[in-house]
Order: sequence, then structure tokens, then C-alpha cells
Amino acid sequence: MACLCEQIAGDDIELSPTCIGQLWIFQNLDSEEVEALSHEAIRKKSNKGESLFLQGDSADEMFLIKGGRIKLSKVHEDGTELTLDIRKAGDFVGENMFSDEGEYPVSAYCLEDTLTCGFSRKQFEELILKHPKIGLQVIKNLSERVNWLTSRVGSLAVTNIEDRLFRVLKNVAEEHGTISSKGTIIQFPLTHEDLSFLTGAHRVSITRAMKALKETGKIIHEGKRLILPSQKLA
Repeated sequence: MACLCEQIAGDDIELSPTCIGQLWIFQNLDSEEVEALSHEAIRKKSNKGESLFLQGDSADEMFLIKGGRIKLSKVHEDGTELTLDIRKAGDFVGENMFSDEGEYPVSAYCLEDTLTCGFSRKQFEELILKHPKIGLQVIKNLSERVNWLTSRVGSLAVTNIEDRLFRVLKNVAEEHGTISSKGTIIQFPLTHEDLSFLTGAHRVSITRAMKALKETGKIIHEGKRLILPSQKLA
């Protein structure tokens, strides 16, 4: 018998082999706790273009992306919307549920038909009362994640904008790209505003850096697609 995720997804959504209990935030749990997480999780199918949550909504749910892709974006006071991250099947969103801030600081939109598997805050709190070890392990894992994110900040210290931009594009290609004979294709659109936020550089600097990367052959621009040649990713 197919698992519940497979039944809900049908043939339209390619599912990640990652299950809710295998997420980094739930690492090092015993099989009993992992089984409890999987049993209690809520599965939800969303269509392309739908939102999982909007900026300013109460942060009451977290989701494993079982299939599909999610765009995280933020709208500034002047109305400018920036893409902060693209999360794929096997990642999770809504981690703000574990904080006391109360609201999502970003919006989450489905770039494709998507299947999620997750918990509401109330449901998760009830689960922890039954299985206290889950709560203790989540605290440990979150602390380790903070240390990991702190180490990644070092990449922003690279003063050369071209190198910094290429690192960002390389990371996006490795996580979300499609392999072709020419290299790895980034198929979803990334605006210069998006890249400006991700690199911490001014939009004008991004434009110049993109031109330089094209001239040196580090990236290939075909219509709305960016291609990173395989030899440049090594």
C-alpha cells in the first residue's frame, strides 16, 4: 500500500524521499519519536501560484516540502518584493513557528504544484507533551543550525562582487538546477533585485558583475535561463 503522501500527490508531483522525521531539525531522534512525527503530520496539496502563508500571518504552521518548489519573498515598505530563497522538495518552511515572534516575516508561494507535510503550533505542542525528547532534540538542533548559519556569513565577506555573485549562482544551481549537455540550468527567474539581496550588493554592481561573468564564460545567458557550464562548477 502506498504511503499517504503518494496517495495525495498522485502522478503529478515528484516526491522527495525525505520524510518529516528525517529533517535536520528532528535529527537524532529514536524510531519511536520519528514514527510519532510521521503519524501526526498533516499532508496538504497546493496548486502552483497558491500561498502557504503570507508575510504578517500568524506563524502557526511549519511544513516539509514533500514535492514541488516554494519561493520565499518579502515586501518592503516601498512595495518592492524581493525573493529571499527558493526551497525545493526535501527542505522545510515555516521554521518561525518555533520562535515567539508570532508572525511570518516572509511570504511562501508555490512555484509548482506542491505537497507539504507538517504541523500546526498547537498540534506540535501536544506532540511534545507526549514525547518530551522531541522538544529537547529540536532545541539542540536549532542551536547547531545557528552555528552553521553563522559560518555561512563568511561568504559575504568576499569583497569581489563577481566572486560573491558566482558563489550565489553556484549554490542556486546546485540546489535547484537541471543538468544539461551545456551545464546546469537555472530555470526559474532571478531578478537583479533578488541577486542584490542575496549577495548584499547594489543592483548596479550586480548588473556589472553579471556582464563580467558572461564575458569570462562563467555563465551563459539564454533568454530567461542562466546556465553554469559544468567545468565552472568544479
